[in-house]
Amino acid sequence: MTRVRAGEVDATDTIAAIATAAGAGGVGIVRISGSRSREIARALIGKNPQARKVHFATIRDAEGEVLDRGLALYFAAPNSYTGEDVLELQAHGSPVVLDLILRQAITLGARLARPGEFSERAYLNGKLDLAQAEAVADLIASGSESAARAAMRSLEGDFSRAVQVLFEALVRLRAWLEAALDFPEEEIDFLSAPQLTEQLVALQAATADLLQAARRGVVLRDGLHVVIVGRPNAGKSSLLNALAQSERAIVTPVAGTTRDVLRESVHLDGIGLTLVDTAGLRESDDVVEAEGIRRARAELARADVAVLVTDDEHTRTDHELLRECSASATRVIVHNKIDISGGSPIRSDAIDQATKEVRIHLSAKTGAGLDLLRAELARLGGRGEESHGAFSARRRHVEALERVADHLQGADAQLRFARAGELAAEELRRAQQALGEITGEYSSDDLLGAIFSTFCIGK
Repeated sequence: MTRVRAGEVDATDTIAAIATAAGAGGVGIVRISGSRSREIARALIGKNPQARKVHFATIRDAEGEVLDRGLALYFAAPNSYTGEDVLELQAHGSPVVLDLILRQAITLGARLARPGEFSERAYLNGKLDLAQAEAVADLIASGSESAARAAMRSLEGDFSRAVQVLFEALVRLRAWLEAALDFPEEEIDFLSAPQLTEQLVALQAATADLLQAARRGVVLRDGLHVVIVGRPNAGKSSLLNALAQSERAIVTPVAGTTRDVLRESVHLDGIGLTLVDTAGLRESDDVVEAEGIRRARAELARADVAVLVTDDEHTRTDHELLRECSASATRVIVHNKIDISGGSPIRSDAIDQATKEVRIHLSAKTGAGLDLLRAELARLGGRGEESHGAFSARRRHVEALERVADHLQGADAQLRFARAGELAAEELRRAQQALGEITGEYSSDDLLGAIFSTFCIGK
């Protein structure tokens, strides 16, 4: 399958770039893709390379002067990463040498590739779908073992296959419903058919499952955004310092010491965490403190995990500090200062499981019970059984699946209550379009540009 993208750059150009990271190294790679790759290879190494063979080659400039000696690999279309003719020259990893080779390739008719253009061409030529192409960048940028494994599963197509199963089920449901609309005299009976409702309910459940898996995939890719909130002097900064194992935040007995948002990135059992210490939440006439509180609430609204720091005298008023927490966030209530209260380290789940709430009793000062919090954050970040088989995902995938779920709910309402088959069919069409955005069945130039511009040059 070849996709077409209209744009300012001719997709038939031959492109070239240095494919290895910046800086000196033992080996560096110059990658060339396009119809002139074989011609450029002949000019650079003095012979026509055989496809899928490794050639020891002397790389020369236009005057015949030796630029370097290394290896040349040629892949003939369509059996290459991009689906085009591809030449890779492996030379010594000197930035100067690699730049000389790249400049010579450009002199011979290639142009410098844009960021992500090799992967973009792989997508346009049907070698990868959009989710797989994004997984390439995620694999390169992975900051933990869990993230790397998850990105590899997406690159292998695990996420795309799950999306495709949903897509096909949605197409079947649309076909059934729209067939009924072609025979209006039978529409009422058809809309009452239990099979239609059963299929729609099953589709909603499958979408919810995939949405949950995609949210876990975002956490594996981006890490957990952990926001620590509480009243002044609850021990928030002490907790941040204890988790980060460094004196990052100022700790004093004076209430309101933290006036701004403080971030610290840490790795916990291979899981990336962004810890955010915030100003104590209270009413304040101080302009600076009030701005810090506003920022704290903004952080809380986009938290993956909200950690409410309180003490053993936890009250409903303390709990109300979480009212601006997002519905999808997990809440961890930390009962701090058990060194003062004489309590014991303990972890417990909330009675109401719908709140996704966990309680942990600890002392940030002595470290007692801190291992319970670390274990909980590692679990929430995907460590353990929940990470088995997980794939990487991006926030745009989650947003697309949320729109799918909304449109399916709309279709369900139109069928059950309004008995409006045409409106239900339109909701299903929109759901299909939102689902297709994930893998690129439906995509705009703006979307493709935004995605591939985040890639490194040469990938």
